[in-house]
Amino acid sequence: MGEFSVRTSAFTHGEAIQTKFTCEGDDVSPSLTVGDVPDDAESLAVVVDDPDAPTATFTHWLLWNLPPDTVEIHEDVPQAETVGTLDGAVQGTNDFGELGYRGPCPPEGDGPHEYRFTAVALDETLDLAPGAKRRDLDDAMEGAEIASTRLTGTFER
Repeated sequence: MGEFSVRTSAFTHGEAIQTKFTCEGDDVSPSLTVGDVPDDAESLAVVVDDPDAPTATFTHWLLWNLPPDTVEIHEDVPQAETVGTLDGAVQGTNDFGELGYRGPCPPEGDGPHEYRFTAVALDETLDLAPGAKRRDLDDAMEGAEIASTRLTGTFER
């Protein structure tokens, strides 16, 4: 078995994110491919954030309770509490105050920001209500994480 991984065709690790997936474009989530999930995982979570935001790390997407056999998270996941096409995976509230994904949108002229797409393998399904915020998800995942992997991209306006 290989190493737990998350990839996308939307950008190369460490390189610029295509405009389509940002506030300058269609502002839709990119497709993600998950590989080599640990055998003992019960669920997966995805967190997308910007550690370069001016005041604190800014959360762009919270998605959890993905089945452990998930291979593909399709592009343009709808902004809904649960995602039927992902076996009822649950979405939280991002730092824009909205449900689901909102793409990179750094302040204009602030230079490139790094965006982290982190996939987490968990040994349980989380008992966390839709719309939860980042702190609640982090608390729920504490002690349940088996492995995590990260993909990064950049964007500037």
